Amino acid sequence: MAKSMENISVVGRRKTSVARVHLFSDGKGEIIVNKIPLEEYFSDRRDLIADMLSPFEVTGRNNKFTIKINVKGGGKKGQAGAIRLGISRALGSLDEETRRLLRSAGYLTRDSRMVERKKPFRRKARKSEQYKKR
Repeated sequence: MAKSMENISVVGRRKTSVARVHLFSDGKGEIIVNKIPLEEYFSDRRDLIADMLSPFEVTGRNNKFTIKINVKGGGKKGQAGAIRLGISRALGSLDEETRRLLRSAGYLTRDSRMVERKKPFRRKARKSEQYKKR
């Protein structure tokens, strides 16, 4: 986690998605995901946009930062979770009071659930072939 007054860089992860979040304190209030505006990148999932921006609502720091995000891996839901964790970590590194607010809201905890691997001789991770009695 690199930190300075004008730029904070952190990493957020969820499922197989990794988001690198760069927070700039210039006050423009724009969010760029993979060189595309946030509303265009998640145009089909408006619910995910509200979920990603919820750390700003908890801390009361709306539209005070320019955020550039590089995200890869997984689907849209996993990418949104990774972005939310990255934004939360970046905001939490600003001051201790903000960190306490985010921690109590549960935004600084990494969701460690991953897809279980497929096992040999099974159809999926746990589903096996149907037993044939006759």
